[in-house]
Amino acid sequence: MADSGAASEETIFQLLKKADPKELEQRQQAINEKRHKTFELTQQRLAELIDQNSTLPTTVSSVTVLGASNTRHGFLKRVVDPLLSANRSRPYTQSELIHEVANAATRLRRFGIYHEPISVYLDKPAKTDPTTTPTDVAVYYSVKERSRIFAKTGTDLGNAEGSAYANVQWRNLFGGAETLDVNASVGTRTRSSYQALFDTPVLSNPDIHFQAAGVQSATQKVFASHEEVLKGGWSKLRWVTSTGSLHEIGYNGLWRQITGLSQNASTTVKSEAGDSFKSSISHSWSADWRDNPSLPSRGYYAKTTAELAGWGPLRGDVAFFKSELETQSALPIPLPGVKGDSGISLTTGFRAGLLYPLALGSSPNPEPSRINDRFQLGGPNDVRGFRLSGLGPHDGPDAVGGDIYAAGSANLLLPLPKVGKDKPLRFQAFVNGGRLLAVRNPEKEGPMTHQEVKQSVSNAIHELSNGLPTISAGFGLVYAHPVARFELNFSLPLVVRKYEEARKGVSFGIGINFL
Repeated sequence: MADSGAASEETIFQLLKKADPKELEQRQQAINEKRHKTFELTQQRLAELIDQNSTLPTTVSSVTVLGASNTRHGFLKRVVDPLLSANRSRPYTQSELIHEVANAATRLRRFGIYHEPISVYLDKPAKTDPTTTPTDVAVYYSVKERSRIFAKTGTDLGNAEGSAYANVQWRNLFGGAETLDVNASVGTRTRSSYQALFDTPVLSNPDIHFQAAGVQSATQKVFASHEEVLKGGWSKLRWVTSTGSLHEIGYNGLWRQITGLSQNASTTVKSEAGDSFKSSISHSWSADWRDNPSLPSRGYYAKTTAELAGWGPLRGDVAFFKSELETQSALPIPLPGVKGDSGISLTTGFRAGLLYPLALGSSPNPEPSRINDRFQLGGPNDVRGFRLSGLGPHDGPDAVGGDIYAAGSANLLLPLPKVGKDKPLRFQAFVNGGRLLAVRNPEKEGPMTHQEVKQSVSNAIHELSNGLPTISAGFGLVYAHPVARFELNFSLPLVVRKYEEARKGVSFGIGINFL
């Protein structure tokens, strides 16, 4: 019997060896096609069943979140209670129910305290329960909570600075998707920085967040021969509208110190050395409809910010109104004979800002702006072809900033040969420029009257459009990494004003926002 079995097994292997490989491949392909057709019929039948029953009335008797042991019941109740039919004026249709259940799962996901994916189950309640009806269903969400403590160290590159950091984050701190984020960093410009940030959703809504933070930092201002020390805190309410735009309203209370002056510091920097306290309220609005924030080929971006300091009950020892506008648009350029997206795009950007001095407290006249609050312009992240803060007013070796500015850029982006349009690498050719001016009366030192400030602002706005702006042009490479945008450019300054610091040649820029 053993010999017969061995002979039979040997015969099978011999038959397999003699079989034509093409015939075996055809048989396997036929089996796969049959399985695929069976799967398609099953999916089609399932779709038909859902479609046939999509209008049937359905009620939700209960919603249960499984696996959320560290999340407060009251927090989850606000998220899932709107699903209950007891809180609705009419029953769901089945298609409506599937849509609303998916929306609730999305809201749970957006809190960032659960692993992906979040599973959803629908089931019939127990028939023995006298409180249920034939149309009732029970909804179950199965979640897996993320680790409550997360720590990491690393390096950051961006906005002409490199830094090393250590970060510790506590998630779901009190069971309501709260986060406490403690960060410490040292860098090339920001010598030391410490921040503790607390963030919590408001009323279990992932679209509305309240934030509060305490900060302490020391930053070397290499363009103005001093170091700035900041200590204080801020709070902020952030919300996303139905159109996808973001609003932020906040309060800032910061003690600032200009210290560590270099030996060749200018008279302007020396006169502003010491302490100041800024107490301000702010609002910002932004909307981003670009297909890629770092390397857009189509879409539009807009942002406005406004800050009011030292006015009325805000106190502090600086008073001003500060506003900025930033826009960017990207347009794909089609090529004749090329179907679909050619990978070539034209990006334009524009920024403008105004700092308007106000009277402080009972003082009758506005105080001149301080170097801490003025705008700076120039560098590889905005007006290329100029040194960091190379545009605008200077006092000796120091860029002392300005009170009003405008800057714009046009960038033509093209895919590299043999690299392709699907890679985040582009060749760019650009032209950019801008003006940065001070609001002051050149014939008078010290504070100005309200009328003089108004006239000086009007003169500065007129000067912005008087003649050519400071301009540079160039070309280079752009790489859009998920963390930041990298640029390697050759720039040629075309229009340079007295005291401005141009930079002809190759420059390297890393950052999130580029002009």
